[in-house]
Amino acid sequence: MSENSLIKDIFDKVLTKRSLFKDRNVLRSEYIPKNLPFREEQIKTIAQILSPLLKGSRCSNLLLYGKTGTGKTAVTKYVLKALEETANSQNLNLKTVYCNTRIAGTEYRILYELSNYLGLKIPFTGLALKEVSERILNYITSMKFGVIFTLDEIDFLVKNSGDNLLYEFTRANERLKEGSLSLIGISNDLKFKELLDPRVLSSLSEEEMVFPPYTAEELKIILSERAKMAFNNGCIDDVTLNLCAALAASEHGDARRALDLLRVAGEIAEREGALKVEEKHARIAIRKIDEDRMIDALNSLPLHQKLLLLASFGSQGQSHTGEVYLRYVKLCEANSIEPLTSRRVTTLLSELDMLGLVSATTISKGRYGRTKKISPLISFEVVKKVYREDPFLKHIVDS
Repeated sequence: MSENSLIKDIFDKVLTKRSLFKDRNVLRSEYIPKNLPFREEQIKTIAQILSPLLKGSRCSNLLLYGKTGTGKTAVTKYVLKALEETANSQNLNLKTVYCNTRIAGTEYRILYELSNYLGLKIPFTGLALKEVSERILNYITSMKFGVIFTLDEIDFLVKNSGDNLLYEFTRANERLKEGSLSLIGISNDLKFKELLDPRVLSSLSEEEMVFPPYTAEELKIILSERAKMAFNNGCIDDVTLNLCAALAASEHGDARRALDLLRVAGEIAEREGALKVEEKHARIAIRKIDEDRMIDALNSLPLHQKLLLLASFGSQGQSHTGEVYLRYVKLCEANSIEPLTSRRVTTLLSELDMLGLVSATTISKGRYGRTKKISPLISFEVVKKVYREDPFLKHIVDS
């Protein structure tokens, strides 16, 4: 069978065969349902904090913490959508803007997205950050906008670019003659505030909220509700739902992971031609998601962190921080890159630890102080396979 015939056969089967899915999009992380179970208290509190905007007053800045998949982004978008609908019905000049700082990548890109949502056109590149900030604030004043700017994964911005931009934002209302700018910061890192200058911290964290993980029972109910919308009748059983909920609950109650497991299990079952999604499909999905997640994590690391990860692979399996740093410096010098300071490298190692790519264990050396033992948590073969696709790193992993 030719490749064209093979592809046509696959597409024809998709078009003619009854799908297991009714609507798979309801299992994606960006889908915001009409009902968010077990987050009523958080919804109510955030709505109360933001409500002064409906009376033309500025609301407090807000920081939301919690591990991945605890509903921070979903709840924020849910409340902001309702707030904007109410404001529109009252002809109020209210704008809600959402930006994921990890996806945006740079401070300039964050400002570009903010200006774009507000309706202000600025060049995609080329202006100084100060100039872009001034244009945005002047525009808010001229339009008399009440603006809520949500910065998701706000810790990524601070770790990679510092907190200068946040300082500009938190001081913005002192320079606005009309309108207002309020911030919502969302972070998975409970220690995020330790990275902030005290001046930024005092202005940014006017209100704070921690989102607790979902329990296994709560995840079962969430999955059951979504499964009714996602799958056709009789296409998934309770055993599979319970397994997905239990696995996600064992990983700090991550609803996003539970939904991903359910969706990928359904896609695997459908590709197999199965009549329903079974437990075996969920177990295959776990392995696939873990592999994909690891590859995504490796690819998304900044260059210095990639080099640091490569430097963590020593001949003995474990290395002291100093040994890793020396190997990292050699990699930088061999590739004409200015190495970071040892202090900055220690921070980057902690982030690799948080991502589950290395283990960074603090050990005592008695009167000689403390150090960290660094051990990679993934095989060098996996790293090699991923970084062979990177033109800059290919020669390093192959050497």
